[in-house]
Amino acid sequence: MIVGTAGHIDHGKTTLTRALTGVDTDRLKEEKERGISIELGYAYMPLADGEILGLIDVPGHEKLIHTMAAGASGIDFALLVIAADDGIMPQTREHLAILTLMGIGRGAVALTKIDRVDAARIAAVEAEITALLAATPYAGAPIFRTQAAAVDARDDPGVAALRAYLVQAAQTMPTRDDPRLFRLAIDRVFTLTGQGTIVAGTALAGRVAIGDTLLLAPAGEAVRVRSIHAQNRAADSGHAGQRLALNLVGISREQINRGDWILSPPLAECSERIDVELDLLADAGLTLKSWSPVHIHLGATHRTAHVVLLDSDADAMPPGSRGRVQLVFDTPLHAVPGDRFVMRNAQASRTIGGGLVLDPFGPARKRRSAARHAWLDALAAFVASGDTAALLDCSPLGLRRSALIRLSQLPAERLVLADDTCIIALRDDDALLISKAASDTLAARIVAALRDFHASMPDEIGPQIGRLKRIVDPELDEALWRALVASLRETGALLQQGAWLHLPEHTVELRADEQALAGKLLASLEAGRYDPPWVRDLAREHGASETEVRDLLRKLAKRGQLSQIVKDLFYHPSCIVALAQLIATLAAVGSEENAAVPTTRPVSAAAFRDATGLGRKRAIQLLEFFDRVGYTRRIADAHVVRADSPWGS
Repeated sequence: MIVGTAGHIDHGKTTLTRALTGVDTDRLKEEKERGISIELGYAYMPLADGEILGLIDVPGHEKLIHTMAAGASGIDFALLVIAADDGIMPQTREHLAILTLMGIGRGAVALTKIDRVDAARIAAVEAEITALLAATPYAGAPIFRTQAAAVDARDDPGVAALRAYLVQAAQTMPTRDDPRLFRLAIDRVFTLTGQGTIVAGTALAGRVAIGDTLLLAPAGEAVRVRSIHAQNRAADSGHAGQRLALNLVGISREQINRGDWILSPPLAECSERIDVELDLLADAGLTLKSWSPVHIHLGATHRTAHVVLLDSDADAMPPGSRGRVQLVFDTPLHAVPGDRFVMRNAQASRTIGGGLVLDPFGPARKRRSAARHAWLDALAAFVASGDTAALLDCSPLGLRRSALIRLSQLPAERLVLADDTCIIALRDDDALLISKAASDTLAARIVAALRDFHASMPDEIGPQIGRLKRIVDPELDEALWRALVASLRETGALLQQGAWLHLPEHTVELRADEQALAGKLLASLEAGRYDPPWVRDLAREHGASETEVRDLLRKLAKRGQLSQIVKDLFYHPSCIVALAQLIATLAAVGSEENAAVPTTRPVSAAAFRDATGLGRKRAIQLLEFFDRVGYTRRIADAHVVRADSPWGS
């Protein structure tokens, strides 16, 4: 168990820590000279069962709140220290607010310096403390009276009683069996001669062992664990809830800062935008608006950020309100759903609120959409229950396994998925996970999109695969799209003819006489290459009426055997492929120095006209056809080949 002290400056936190443990946590020369704590102090108390109780002594000065907040992350038990002569002071209230915002639910009160006041004063201060704690998680917490100059438990029965209470709390604390991936918030970094770089902090999740390779975030540098001290003892491993010192190989002291993280590699991705549930304190003293500047304390990290309000009906957050906001940072930050944070005002002079991280990878756009709020609702449900099913149920386009690992902090083998979850392998050793309900909904959307396409363009066989994907949802993962199309083909819900997709009922059968004429028409169109004959020319050539030829060519187009460029002008498939490849050639940009890295450039009508030998009008008609079917897209006066087109390969 990790105990963290809290309270106003000069109320005896360090003296009490020394009385409990025998350790003086003031390490710095300036701390000794001034008699106040400036940095976090650490002490340890061995227990009879072999476990070790850790204590974090935090500074009480108002200018050092950022240090106190760093120490508050990861503690299990709050020890609020209040001097009997001063009573409740400003930093008492602020530290208490921070402890509450950080979700620390267990605690006790040490009433120090009772030898400096009379019994009436002690009773009055205890009544004030009881009233102060009544509306907090610490209501009814025991109050232990201690003297000013106690140096160990033998000098003061109050210290002895407090020590016994802490030991009992540690022994009754549930054993941690944390299956999550490892996270350590760095609150101290230093070097030791002959050892190298050492980072210290509280392990917030998972386990670590000597020899493990981890990542420093947000830098992304790989490090190896050479040795471990857990709760101030050499150990082969460490786990969540312990104070750990890790001796790292592969990185220098100068590359690490307080507030950085040591993480299992799957958790190392960071973001500049974090969506959170924010509680603004009733005495915040300000109203938050979009882009209000604030200071954020998360883990041992202290960063500035701007606030973006996410609730659609809110343009401001008054004191005492709760709402969802996005925190926008200047540089990437590590967080996971469920992390607690503290918010201070722009001047860093006052704690104004705090709350819970929901999505550590907030979007830059569509932050207030209904779909976005549904996703945040699912994340809130996951934080409350630990059930990942809500996340998949709210992912209509699927969720990468790596993303689910980052959000849940669980290794792949510990993810619990529904039996009917569709798992689609991806090329980067990842996988896309999608629930059966979401998969069925997407399949229905594909069929509906094809039906609408056939209704609007009855003379075409159907859209190409890439074009239909853009119609259904351009954000669909390519592997998921291929799997959905393959499944619909297998069930006969749609048919594929070359690169085109169509519904089974959208097809045409030719009579024997139509088949005979069709062979002649196709031969004439293929012979015409880039400038095939029009309907009227084909009718005259083969002794048929224009209506008969036009109707037959439309049927052939519906069968995928021709492409209609404009009314009464049809091209043979081989010619279309040749033209598509010509466009791809014109668009290709290579260099002798780096021919292995191809790029593309826009194709102008003039360049296409010159390459085909056609007139400008025909060249534009063909380019507009390729735009229409989705092989290219027009940008200004030029045309760019789409990356997902099947032609030209």
